[in-house]
Amino acid sequence: MTAAATSPAGSPAVNEHWLIFGASSAMARAFAREAAARGAVVTLAGRDQDDLAETAADLGLRGASSSRVLACDAADPASRAECIASAPLADTTLNVFMAIAQMPEQDAMNADPALLARMIEATYAGPVALLQGLAPEFERQKGGRVVIVGSVSGDRGRRKNYLYGSAKAGLATYAAGLRARLFASGASVTLVKPGFVDTAMTWGMPGLFLVSSPEACARAMMRAALKGRAEIYHPFFWRFIMLVIKHIPAALMKRLKF
Repeated sequence: MTAAATSPAGSPAVNEHWLIFGASSAMARAFAREAAARGAVVTLAGRDQDDLAETAADLGLRGASSSRVLACDAADPASRAECIASAPLADTTLNVFMAIAQMPEQDAMNADPALLARMIEATYAGPVALLQGLAPEFERQKGGRVVIVGSVSGDRGRRKNYLYGSAKAGLATYAAGLRARLFASGASVTLVKPGFVDTAMTWGMPGLFLVSSPEACARAMMRAALKGRAEIYHPFFWRFIMLVIKHIPAALMKRLKF
């Protein structure tokens, strides 16, 4: 597996190691900067090696003890296996930030089963396979943190987004089970349910309101991870918005066009 690394002078401030999946996304980049500011070791995993190498170099300037790049295609079992094997680093405690997802338009997935299959692979099956492969490392090291980026879309099936939402709902159920599995090992699993965040995934979507920045979301996610929170919504008021939506009677929900 190809790996690029940058290591500023001096020993790592802490033995904290963050492995960041989907590291080319705006939200993951922002989280990587939060990790770097803590003096952590940062590994960026993804497909675009050139892009990630630039980010890794930037993280060194932002305080990361060291940074490296791992090639990882979540849809390729062989690539996943290589990435899992290369993930742990000696004398560090592994933490994982999982932000891999695809969100094609619902109408496009309705018309193209192959596009639907790719969305499920990228949003649910690939992330689950990677986390399952890394779970034994958390049990071995007796600690660590996992942050999984879910979505408010997974809280209730809606006419306009139920395909993507169903994948995120499955990821939320997986996160709950993984949390229970790793509890005895002292590792925490935090599920983050963002509302609207200003990223490439939401760019150009109609009807956006109260949009958060990737930086604000990253800060909230890091705080939640360090506290061992099980689940957060970001911004926080989405918890109340989704509470209302989840309690809409099914007889009414099926008539709504959102």
